Amino acid sequence: MAQEASQLHTGETPDESNYPLLKSERNWGRIELFIVLLVAACATWCYVIGEYVGYYLNLKQGFATMTSGSMFGMLIVALAVVPAATKYGIDSIVSARPQFGSNGWIITVALQYISIIGWNSILIIFFGSSLRELLATIGLIGEEGKALVQPIATLGACALIFGVLMTGKSGVARVSNVLFFFIVGVGIWMVWLLLAREGTAISEATPAYASDAQWDYVTGIEIGIVSLLSWWPYIGALVRVSPDAHTATVPSMVGMGLPVPLLSVIGLAAILALETSDPSMWMVQLGGSFYGAIALAFVIAANLGTAIAGVYATAVGLKSVPAISRLPWWVTLLLGIVPVVIVGTFLPDLFFNNFGSFLAFIGVFFSPLCAIQIVDFLILRKRKLDVRGLYDGSEDAPYYYWFGLNPAAIAGMVAGFVTYIYLLNPLTYVSRSPYEYLTASLPTAVIGGLVYYLVTIALVKPAGKGGYN
Repeated sequence: MAQEASQLHTGETPDESNYPLLKSERNWGRIELFIVLLVAACATWCYVIGEYVGYYLNLKQGFATMTSGSMFGMLIVALAVVPAATKYGIDSIVSARPQFGSNGWIITVALQYISIIGWNSILIIFFGSSLRELLATIGLIGEEGKALVQPIATLGACALIFGVLMTGKSGVARVSNVLFFFIVGVGIWMVWLLLAREGTAISEATPAYASDAQWDYVTGIEIGIVSLLSWWPYIGALVRVSPDAHTATVPSMVGMGLPVPLLSVIGLAAILALETSDPSMWMVQLGGSFYGAIALAFVIAANLGTAIAGVYATAVGLKSVPAISRLPWWVTLLLGIVPVVIVGTFLPDLFFNNFGSFLAFIGVFFSPLCAIQIVDFLILRKRKLDVRGLYDGSEDAPYYYWFGLNPAAIAGMVAGFVTYIYLLNPLTYVSRSPYEYLTASLPTAVIGGLVYYLVTIALVKPAGKGGYN
């Protein structure tokens, strides 16, 4: 089936489509996959994540909660996507078709698109603001020139991303290999510099919004979980290039799970000691314009790697849409890049100032989505899919259900949404018990997965729908 699918997509390489990759096309080993995933994970949004945790917890508490939350979140994502993606060579969107139906999968496309556009907008905004502050610090621009930097930086960064991805997954791999040692080396140096020079201030700092210790701890864990749930849209397009789950599991957990808290500790320490998580600003405070230039180079490198991975995953996911699947690869790339240009050019402050609500949005939708996939693929289907059925939209298709929609998936998503909103308001961060003991994301995943299981057992399977037989 994979071979036939690839042949249908003439004019594009297999990795530029959403069809299953052949075993011969899935040639990323552990090390290559680890490098790609680590470079994708080391984005400067980690500083903002650390900043939000730093509002509630000190350095030791914050790092501990971010690490535990991140590993929980990464485990959920890995269980949801990696088994199916590596077994059949499919991305996150295609792996969700058996759960949502041959029409309902459009829900996951929308979630992936909105999520990655949001993250990439954060990256580009961060890049532009860092460049603006550095140029002002070293005297190359005055106040009147600052307004021009953000749109120019946005256009330049997006043009570079577009150029790299015109070569498909090989462009992702090449850039990751180049950036790997720089990102790791400079990241470690920045942590050492901050702790060595501001260790006393960090240890004595009081988090700005610290109140109830139990609530603060759980909120740190919650932020870690939702930050890693955001890897759902990315991971399928990347791990499907590895030959099996055995190869992909450790790189996924370590390469994507650990870098986020390790890099977020920079933003956490900076907000406690210097009241800013932007490295281009606090590095200037610590060492002048020379250190600021190094920080800028780090921001460019880290953001570039993640943005490239994000746009690539978006483009592969969009290929699931029939009208888009017939478009040339470069047009599909533009669909993932143009919205980032618009946000980074015209709405940077509005978007950046609502980052906390964006994180909660991730938990609201991706917690139940991941749980539904885990329950369906690992428990109900025993890790078996009808590969032809993944691309069959006819009424006789195994994943057509009713009108192309699976009511179990809709019920699970709605139940998860209601659970999350009840436990934690994503706009105000006002919570209800038992949030302070359980977080919002974990109960949301449990309820969403349980409802999916019960509706499937009670309604879907008895009706002979969904290809379970």
